[in-house]
Amino acid sequence: MSEVSAESVIAELRAQLGKRDQMLVERDAVIASLLTRVEALEARLGKNSSNSSKPPSSDNPFTKPTPRSLRGTSGRRRGKQPGEPGARLEPRADPDRREVHAPGCCAGCGADLGHGEVVGSQQRQVFDLPAIRVEVTEHVAQTVRCGCGHLTSAPFPDTASGPACYGPGLAAVATYLLARQHLPVARTAELLAQCFGAPVSTGWLAGLMAGAEARLAGFARLAREQLRAASVVHFDETGARVAGRLWWVHVACTEKLTSYHRASGRGHDSTEVGGVLPGLVGTAVHDGLTSYRHYGPEQGVAHGLCNAHHLRELVALSESNQRSGHSEITWPQAMIDLLVEINTTVTAAKAGGHTGLGAEQLTQLRKRYQIVIAEGQHSHPAPPPTGKRGRPKLGTAGSLLRRLDIYRDDVLRFATDFAVPFDNNQAERDIRMIRLQQKISGTWRSEPGADAFLAVRSYLSTARKQRHDALDVLRDLFNGRPWLPAPT
Repeated sequence: MSEVSAESVIAELRAQLGKRDQMLVERDAVIASLLTRVEALEARLGKNSSNSSKPPSSDNPFTKPTPRSLRGTSGRRRGKQPGEPGARLEPRADPDRREVHAPGCCAGCGADLGHGEVVGSQQRQVFDLPAIRVEVTEHVAQTVRCGCGHLTSAPFPDTASGPACYGPGLAAVATYLLARQHLPVARTAELLAQCFGAPVSTGWLAGLMAGAEARLAGFARLAREQLRAASVVHFDETGARVAGRLWWVHVACTEKLTSYHRASGRGHDSTEVGGVLPGLVGTAVHDGLTSYRHYGPEQGVAHGLCNAHHLRELVALSESNQRSGHSEITWPQAMIDLLVEINTTVTAAKAGGHTGLGAEQLTQLRKRYQIVIAEGQHSHPAPPPTGKRGRPKLGTAGSLLRRLDIYRDDVLRFATDFAVPFDNNQAERDIRMIRLQQKISGTWRSEPGADAFLAVRSYLSTARKQRHDALDVLRDLFNGRPWLPAPT
């Protein structure tokens, strides 16, 4: 009986030890999960405009990061550089009006100076705006009887479309305020009434954009054709609320051209709606959205990735490692230093009139790039297979490292092709205007209204890039002669 009891006790103790071991395993799994969650939450809280794609307006004003730049100092002083032209208000040799001011009486004895001798003068010029008021032109179309008895009436000009209507100049200014300065309709009406004496209705203003879009079909077609033929085209996208739903505004642009379009998402079908990627024969610069990968070398499209995004992600990783006590992981900072060094080298080569880096120099840079990637892979080994379908989750560091490794040719495209820039700032600057529109004027109430705004904004952005005055091209548009971009 004693032996049986001892065996029972031992079995029970073993069972308890097994339960304890199982509990420890479960506890360790919970701890690992919580640590991962804490790390993710800390990384999210640590994100700001300097280490992510968040805009500066989203930064906490009480913990706003100190501005910093990854670029080295240029050695130049701040402000105007020697030899650069200054910018100040200069007097004109031919003023529009001259007013002469004569003293009325002597400041010494008080005598009248009406007939005194003028022995000197000084000039000062005041630049100001005159009172601006709407000018009304009445068009009279006469009807003349011919000797044969037939009556012939003169046609009215196209701008006189009704008994009383607003002309192309006022329509151009109103559209400029709506599409270029992003004013809401009601505030635009207020400005026109108070500054120009034109009490227009909000209904008339709301219909301007649709009328402008109808005149821009030829411009939109030509802009897309020129973008498809460009050697380098930038792409980006941002969310936008239209009629209460989330849509996406896509932009395709160069230094001379801009084309916006609205789509339901960010997938392959949405990128095709713009009509630029299908048929593109150059390099597409973007931030790594996989939808753009549908077009590759077999379609004649090369890719260049935005390294400004990579630098921000690498800065975030470096800061996260410091917070979590993993200061021994140094590959993010090493990659930052390498990318900045390559960009500096390329910039210097361009300034020196070179069209590319030497083969040996590129080989050495690629070797150093591989060394940093290998260091990162050692610090973040690939996770073991889980038995589930699909690729195991790599985490923030693993995903960035994988992208830098697999698409290294696209990351370094700016070093092998000097026509490709280091970043995608061109598209980010153009897409930022869409965000600004929503901040100032709010979201769009209808899908046609959003499309009309994007069409007019494409027109104005392209004209400005090609150094044309916005009001001039808008007047041409409402006069029935829309400006068209010259071949670039």
